[in-house]
Amino acid sequence: MGQKITGIKGMNDILPEQSKNWLWIEEELRNWLIKYGYNNIRTPILEDTALFVRSIGEVTDIVEKEMYSFTDSLNGDKLTLRPEGTAGTLRAVLEHSLLYNATQKLWYIGPMFRHERPQKGRYRQFHQLGVEALGFQGPDIDAEIIVMLNDLWHRLGLKNVELHINCLGNAEERLNHRNALIGYFENNQGLLDEEAKRRLHSNPLRILDTKNPNMQDLVTNAPRLIDYLGDQSLAHYNGWKNYLDNMQISYVENPRLVRGLDYYNLSVFEWISSDLGAQSTICGGGRYDPLIVELGGKDNYAIGFAIGIERLLMVLEANNKLPDENVTDIYVVNEGAGTDVAAFKIAHQLRSLGFKVIQNFGGGSFKSQFKKADNSKARVTLVLGENEVKSRQVVLKCMATQKQEVISTDNLSDIIVNYLIK
Repeated sequence: MGQKITGIKGMNDILPEQSKNWLWIEEELRNWLIKYGYNNIRTPILEDTALFVRSIGEVTDIVEKEMYSFTDSLNGDKLTLRPEGTAGTLRAVLEHSLLYNATQKLWYIGPMFRHERPQKGRYRQFHQLGVEALGFQGPDIDAEIIVMLNDLWHRLGLKNVELHINCLGNAEERLNHRNALIGYFENNQGLLDEEAKRRLHSNPLRILDTKNPNMQDLVTNAPRLIDYLGDQSLAHYNGWKNYLDNMQISYVENPRLVRGLDYYNLSVFEWISSDLGAQSTICGGGRYDPLIVELGGKDNYAIGFAIGIERLLMVLEANNKLPDENVTDIYVVNEGAGTDVAAFKIAHQLRSLGFKVIQNFGGGSFKSQFKKADNSKARVTLVLGENEVKSRQVVLKCMATQKQEVISTDNLSDIIVNYLIK
């Protein structure tokens, strides 16, 4: 016997019992995005490592600790499994000139990869829906994105979600704030943990996002970015909030909201669910105008967000908002000579009408077949024996009431349609 091989830690199989929920949420998301004019884009899961180093930043946890990077043994290329979807999408947009005298509203869904410690809601292979609106200056597009997400939560029946927003300004304003932060933290260096000390001169803004309880008072009293924003950035931020106020969308202004990647500017936001405990963010995003130039494009505008599919499904499950169990319409059982082919034809006929039909294969007694029908959650079971085939009839049994009747196969389609759709 060969050695048993198991899956990779943190990379999970999605089994049929779970995948029905995945198929359902993916369809819900597609239908929702169509309403807002977004088009699907599909990019490779492998990209040049330099793409993520340039877009995410060399001194980040993602690049330093979490990326799955390797050298292709066939040609020496340095490649990385995508840790997020924005960089690859923007690479494709620029490579194929999709922003030439045009704007783009794009979405994608698929696996991302980060070498993190696996825990509930956080995996090494995880799945994201990503949405990117390119070429729009805003703040109207910023507001539309919040409105559309608010619509999604209502569509899915989620109520325990809270919107947090902030403004990161522009590069010059962030530099002034950064210098103030460095000076503040240097004056309080004895209160910094090791991670904060490491980030002090590389990315001090991320110190504000610390989860260390011993540093909360320190970061609460740190210089606030909003106090360093100029008129243009404040106008964009206030314009964004004005749209949200007029749409009666409540929000929390969170000056410590900085997002995890370096390429954001101006508007940033997160939707937080109280149903997930520590892993509370189910959606996050914001503007990333500078990334277009960083990746070789002309100065332009960009905003986007990502939703973690695993976390979203966890929230839906916690709120009992997942769809009811996938129910079979009709189960066809048969026993006796000549009944296999007759059952085969009936099953095919009923599927052509749009019903979900399972036909028993492998024989077995009527008792064992009815047990399979019960397990399939079929609404109706059709029974064919030798006598039914000879008389061109079938027994129709309602599984909920256990009542049954004999009907002719000549008008079976009409009877089934009336029975299951009424």
